[in-house]
Amino acid sequence: MAAVASWSLRKQICRSFLVQNATFYNAICNNRNVVHRRNKLASLYFQTKNTCFRPLTTQVLYKTDVTVDYRDGLPVVTLPLPSRKDTCEFTLKPISQSVGDFIQFIKAEDGGIDSVAFYTKDGSRIAKSTTIDVLMRSDFQISINDQKYSVSPPVICPVTHEDAQTLTDIKLLISKLYTTLNVENYQLEREKELHTRLEDLKAQIAPLEQKAGVICSKASVNTNRLSWLGLGLMSLQFGILARLTWWEYSWDIMEPVTYFVTYGTSMAMFAYFLLTKQEYVFPDVKDRQFLIKFYKLANKEKLDVDKYNQLREAITEAEHDLRRLRDPLQLHLPIKEMDKIVKKE
Repeated sequence: MAAVASWSLRKQICRSFLVQNATFYNAICNNRNVVHRRNKLASLYFQTKNTCFRPLTTQVLYKTDVTVDYRDGLPVVTLPLPSRKDTCEFTLKPISQSVGDFIQFIKAEDGGIDSVAFYTKDGSRIAKSTTIDVLMRSDFQISINDQKYSVSPPVICPVTHEDAQTLTDIKLLISKLYTTLNVENYQLEREKELHTRLEDLKAQIAPLEQKAGVICSKASVNTNRLSWLGLGLMSLQFGILARLTWWEYSWDIMEPVTYFVTYGTSMAMFAYFLLTKQEYVFPDVKDRQFLIKFYKLANKEKLDVDKYNQLREAITEAEHDLRRLRDPLQLHLPIKEMDKIVKKE
């Protein structure tokens, strides 16, 4: 009777302990998805408990075996080194590293290794560009100085579709949180950097801008004078031809003269095209004459035109970046709010 009483008392204590743990656990996992996952993991635990599966590390039979185990989610490969007659552990990154990186690590660790190659169970050579993640999904062989080692990586339970979707949602949430917390500060820092750069560029271009302004005004005056001179010569030609046609001679005599004058003008325009590779258009001719005079005056005034153009392009680029940074889409503002900001500035 005493044994039965002690057994019933022990049973009640264990039951109360389990009830308290269950209450505490349910209070933490009050979300239905978490409870569903907990039940799923529990069922997976009982299924794997009664079945035979490969552990998270390979079984070491001899000291010269190559073993693979996972530590903190990273595969750790232990293999013997022929020259040093000792084993060495290599911690690999499944995604960012490849078989070629693994081969370089092995050769760097032991200078007596001449050749290292990886093969599948069927004897096919594994490319160096293959990632470690793909390599660890199946059995393979390592050939070190013509000595082969068979490797059986541990089997990792694949992530189910629901867990993968949950991880994707978590990553998306983290990215949104990072964007909310850091993008605004980054935009402010970037805007401050652009303002500082603009001030520096404007300070450098200020003396060059003064010289360029004076030279531009002189070149523009010279171009306008040449334009008015061309108009004056054309008026003089018109007056001479009119005088010869109506006063000195008749139209019968001056008609072939005017023809040759017109044809000569056409020849002069074609000669201009042959020399400049540009069509004789008045705005283009004026711009060309302006640039010729500008560079002559710049050389005379010792103005570095190349440096001036580089600074001007840098200022234009910085102002363009600043406008893009203040775009409503970048600031997550409607266009009306952006107009208000521009008006305030």
